Amino acid sequence: MSANDSKPKGDKSDQWIAGIRREREIRMNGYRERALKLFPPVCGRCGREFEGKRLRELTVHHKDHDHDNNPPDGSNWELLCLYCHDNEHSRYSVAEWSEAPTPGGPQQPASTYKPFAGLDSLLKDKK
Repeated sequence: MSANDSKPKGDKSDQWIAGIRREREIRMNGYRERALKLFPPVCGRCGREFEGKRLRELTVHHKDHDHDNNPPDGSNWELLCLYCHDNEHSRYSVAEWSEAPTPGGPQQPASTYKPFAGLDSLLKDKK
């Protein structure tokens, strides 16, 4: 049995996954700390205030849902409590399953029927 056989086969993938998780944790800690310095510790939706140990319940929500878009002025962030943040993301997951137009997206006309389309020609004939 060689030395390579003693290592688990998923060793490289485990290292890769651990590296990705480490990078994500660094990225998340970075913009979370900046957001907490920029904004008051208040949920942007329900208005609850957070301090001390409960500050961990306050999360950073990316308005455009792009977690790599972290401008230094925080214009893409809003602080939301766990419940409001979960509600915000569940609205978009429900919208993906729905055939209705998404909020802020292109809107389709509710109806294509035009009841008064030929009315002007009918009224001209009566004069």
